[in-house]
Amino acid sequence: MRRPAKRERAPAEAADPRAIRQTALKHLARRDHATGELQRKLRDQGFAAEIVDSVLAELTSKHFLDDERYVEHFVSYHAARGQGPARIRAELRQLGLAEESVDRQLDAVADWRAQARTARRKKFGAELPRDFRQRAKQARFLEYRGFSTEHIRAALEGDVESDE
Repeated sequence: MRRPAKRERAPAEAADPRAIRQTALKHLARRDHATGELQRKLRDQGFAAEIVDSVLAELTSKHFLDDERYVEHFVSYHAARGQGPARIRAELRQLGLAEESVDRQLDAVADWRAQARTARRKKFGAELPRDFRQRAKQARFLEYRGFSTEHIRAALEGDVESDE
């Protein structure tokens, strides 16, 4: 992912809390952001770092910016897309979010084995792999998606009753 070059702003605009707040709210109106992600975007747009931090603290206190909510939405969205906990955790770690929050939201997902089964079925169909080659291919796919060995084994065996 290529970052755009840092934009040069007039010193008065770069230090104007109202301009920073307005730009931050424009970003937040499009989608939820993690604090670190929004901070980076605003700094890349040429705003003064210390004022960006104070504006983000204000937005956090007013709950316009909420890392816990961001993690919750991120986990539910990516789990619904068929991604596993390891991949989701890695992406959230890159954003610098709190491990406790990430772990809490990943634990809230009802059944990662069922998620792995669904992802496998969506990609390869309802029939289980018949030979080692097909099994290995499907296991690699699920591993890439971020599922653990336990989840992959459950998805490839198709034994629903053993999950309870």
